[in-house]
Amino acid sequence: MRKNSIKNTRVNTEVQRELSSLIRGGIKDPRIAPMTSVVAVEVAPDLKTCKAYISVLGDAKAQADTLKGLESAEGYIRRELAHSLNMRNTPEIRFILDQSIEYGVRMSQKIDNVTKDLKKEDD
Repeated sequence: MRKNSIKNTRVNTEVQRELSSLIRGGIKDPRIAPMTSVVAVEVAPDLKTCKAYISVLGDAKAQADTLKGLESAEGYIRRELAHSLNMRNTPEIRFILDQSIEYGVRMSQKIDNVTKDLKKEDD
C-alpha cells in the first residue's frame, strides 16, 4: 500500500475521528487539557505505527502535561481504537505536539502590527 493511497487516506481519517472523540470524551486524566484537538494523523502503510499531531490551547506546562497524559493513556486508546475500528493491526500511537496554529496566530499578529505601523506612517 502506497503512502498516499485512497485506503491509507481513509484509515488516517477514521483514526483521527476516533482518536479525537476518545480524547474529548473517553479519557478522564486531569492532565489532559480540555482544549485539545487532533490536527492530523499519519498511519504507516503497514498499519503498525501512527503519528498523531496534537494541538493544545494553553501554556507550555499545559502542553507538556497533556502529552504526558496522552502517552500514559496510550494503551487504553489503542484498546478503544481496536474495538471501534475494524483493522487487522491497531497501530502504536506516537503523540507529537503541533504548534502550527500558534505559529499562525503569532505571524498574523506580527503582520497586523506591521500594517498598523505603515498606516501610522502614511497619516
